[in-house]
Amino acid sequence: METLIINVLMLLMAITVMVIARSRNLFGVVVLSGLYSFLMATVLVAMDAVDVAMTEASVGAGISTVLLVGALALCKSEETKPLDMPWRALLVSGSVGAMLVYGSFGLPEFSDPQAPIHQHVVPRYLNDIQQEVDVPNVVTAVLASYRGYDTLGETTVVFTAGAGVIALLRRRRPKAAQGGPA
Repeated sequence: METLIINVLMLLMAITVMVIARSRNLFGVVVLSGLYSFLMATVLVAMDAVDVAMTEASVGAGISTVLLVGALALCKSEETKPLDMPWRALLVSGSVGAMLVYGSFGLPEFSDPQAPIHQHVVPRYLNDIQQEVDVPNVVTAVLASYRGYDTLGETTVVFTAGAGVIALLRRRRPKAAQGGPA
């Protein structure tokens, strides 16, 4: 049943991407992009990756949608029609997509207990986590200790992106309004 739900969500994501690719209304594209991010977050919840789903929902469906709607105020609401069909880009995109699908056939099944990751690192984490970290929640212990630098890097990237957005979107008063020379 879980696989069926994930497959239906992935089908909805594929349909959303096709509609985005065909749409010329930029507001519709922004709304559909938010829908795509929401569907992706739902897939991640179905795959028990709730922490990643929360990030996807907040950044993808939340902040990105708000920023794109704000950017629409600065441009036209309709995309201009291209003069010709970009066949080369379509061919490259299709080839890369086909290679990715072909490469995914070599991956282990989802939740396969015999997958290589479950034979090497996971048993060590589960067996040694209480002695090494002494945090009762396994996910918290892995993120805070074993993957601490990775988590710190992700936090730094999100913080830097937020600071950059604030720096770009803040409004400055003209110098004459501040009381100084113009």
